This record gives sequence, C-alpha cells and structure tokens, in this order.
Amino acid sequence: MRWWAAVEWIDQLIQKGLKCVDEVEVFYVVGRSISADLKQKKINLASASEDCGLGIRTIHKGRIGSSSTNDPHKWSECLDAAVASGHLATSLPWDGLPGAQAISHAPLTFDPTMKVEPASALALLEQMLEGAEEHAAEVTAGSAGLSTATVTLANSSGVHYTDSHTGVSLSLEAIHEQSTGSEFDHSSFMDKVDPFHVGERATFFAHESAGGKEISTGNYEILLSPIAYAELLGSVFIPALNGRNVHAGRSKFAQSLGEKVTDPLLSMYDDPLLPGASGSVSWDAEGMPTHRVDFIREGVLGAFAYDLKTAYRYGKTSTSSAVRGGYGGSPGIGHHNFVVDGKRSTIEDERVVYVHSVVGAHTANPMSGEFSVELSNAFWMEGGEFQEPIRSAMLSGNVFSMHNEIIGISPESRSLGSLILPSVKINKQRIIGK
Repeated sequence: MRWWAAVEWIDQLIQKGLKCVDEVEVFYVVGRSISADLKQKKINLASASEDCGLGIRTIHKGRIGSSSTNDPHKWSECLDAAVASGHLATSLPWDGLPGAQAISHAPLTFDPTMKVEPASALALLEQMLEGAEEHAAEVTAGSAGLSTATVTLANSSGVHYTDSHTGVSLSLEAIHEQSTGSEFDHSSFMDKVDPFHVGERATFFAHESAGGKEISTGNYEILLSPIAYAELLGSVFIPALNGRNVHAGRSKFAQSLGEKVTDPLLSMYDDPLLPGASGSVSWDAEGMPTHRVDFIREGVLGAFAYDLKTAYRYGKTSTSSAVRGGYGGSPGIGHHNFVVDGKRSTIEDERVVYVHSVVGAHTANPMSGEFSVELSNAFWMEGGEFQEPIRSAMLSGNVFSMHNEIIGISPESRSLGSLILPSVKINKQRIIGK
C-alpha cells in the first residue's frame, strides 16, 4: 500500500467507523530515515529504515477509543480495536472534532534538497570529526541522522490534511583526562546545521574543562546557556502552563492568571508558524489551525495550553496545542515552538559563573519548583571569554523564583528541539562548592 493511495482507504475507514460511532479520526505517518554512529572515530553502525504507522481515534457519546498499528493493511482490525476500547472508556464532555478550514498547506519544515541516504550521514560525521580536531580531546561517540516523513490527518468532519517534514540531527561526545564534553545540533534544513561546530565545541568543552578549580559555596551571578536553561525550564516551568495540570491542581500557576509570575523582562509564547523552526505546523495533532499563544507577556501570565479534550472538559477553548509523540499515541497538550523572548542585551561583560549544562534537572519538584543539580562544563566567564573551569559544584534554588531574578537575556537564541531559548543571566543563585 503506497502512501499516495491513502485517500481511498482512509475514506473507507471513516465510512465504516461511522456505522457504529459518532466520529472517527485517522492519523497516518510514512517515513524513511538514515543513521550512522561513531565509536571513537570509526563508523560503528549505519542503518536505514522505512516505517509507516496508523493511529485511530473513535468518539461515541463522549467515550474516546484509540488503537494503532504499523501495518495499515490491517486498518479494519485497528478500527475495531479502537471502537472496542471506546466501550471501556469513561464518558467525557465532548463537542466534536474540528471541521476543515482554509489553512496554508505549504510545508513549513520540509527541505527538498535533503538527501536521506547513507552518503549524506557519513559526510556529516566526517565534518564533525574535522571540527573535533580543533582541540586535544578524544572522540568517544557520535551520530548523524536524516529523516523524511509525510503525515496525514483526516476525520469524519471533513478534515483531510497532509504535511511533509524533514530532519537532520547531529551529536558528538569527547573526553580529555577526566573531563567530558558534548555538543549537538538539529534542524529541518540541511543548511541550518553546522557539523564542524558540533565537533569543535564537543572537544573544546572536554579539553577546557580539565583541571577545574573548586568554587566556594555562596550566591553568584550565573549565566545559563540555552542548554542548561532548557533543562530547568522544561522540567518545571513549562509543565505549569499545561491546562490539564492547572485544572488537576498540579500547577504552581493555577491561581495566577493575570498576575506577574516572572521579571517583566521576559515573555514566553508558542509560535507554530515561525519560519524555519523545527516545530512549525499549520495544524495541530487534532486538525485545529495553529496560531501564536502568548503564555507570558512582559512577566504577566496570560494563557494556558489546551487540547480539545481538556478544553471541552473544563469549558475552555483549545489553543491548538495538541501534539503527538507518534502514530501510536493519542494527542496530548504540548507546544510547537516554545520561545523565550524579551529585551536583549550584552550579558557577558561582567564576571559570572557560566553553566553549559546541568545534571539531574528531572529530579526537580514540579509543584514547588525546588531543584538541586550538578553543574557540567561550568566556567568563570568575563568579557565573553571563558576563564577558569569550575569543578564539582551544585546549583540549588527554585525555578519559579529564579525567573524573578533574571537580569539579562542574550541577543541570540538557540533551537533545542521544540524550544527556542536565549542564554539568561540570573542574580543571587546559590552554588554549593567547597
């Protein structure tokens, strides 16, 4: 069954489903990927795969059933399983799947020049290894991957959308003496990744972190790189903007709508239509047309994220924030391109503690925001230049209160998965050293 013939059997599936349920939704993905891995500086594994998958949701009298299969030829059995699971589900408030609307169907994350073939992956590895030669550190591992996929979403209310995506991802790890370093990059477009830079930064952090000095316990101005900031933001702050968590009493912000929750320097929003960004889409995982959602504007909380099920349950409106982890999962609340923005400035002039990444952010308390993490590749920095490396230190504090101590954000931002973040300079942060 070729993917371009999907229209006929998807229509058959929907028509069969409507004989026994109120609504049917079909999510169909077909794709191809290439990956190549390094063990030290030698190719350890190169592989290619082609995959497709089908996910079905049925809704009947507020009961939502779901099922999935990696063999679309078995769509009839998959539909039967979705209907059967709906019989076991609890009835919820439901006001219908969205109908078709006039949206742009121009691909936002598709690179027609990308060649998803082994030669492309191997060339990326070679460029990373070339960059790694810039510093005296040993490469321990690395990978390069390319992918292309076509996604089709259809439902019994007339939606039938198709979109194509491409992706390229890179990573490299290195070691020098007892110090390690790593770097990565990703994009939907080949000309947006820099494999040489990935290799150079990985060996830079490994080499320059060696011989680190201890730091005295105290309060310091710190500079979190986008990587370190993402680890703390994604573990605590972003989940607090999830409408499901808000209404379940699992969000610090449940009673804070309209109130100041960060320094006025900061704004946070999801922009699904951002040109060139990896998460850009014209429609969300339930077929709702996407639009910008301003969660925080100049420090004031203005919105939470909702999918259809959560919006219907609590009398809200979907923010077109439904995402899927793949064809096998039902849609849930997420974001597309989560952006932290605000007034930009030079933040590296004064002496600060630079933190490239942290270890243990997943242990932070999502309700209180309390955290204690280990610093990785930390340095003293002054005038934008790395100074002495810092060894064996912890950073502890509160993610929510930390956002009221931000005193600067960098002129540039970095894409990290679905996050687009600057470096942030923060006052009065507790570092536990010697």
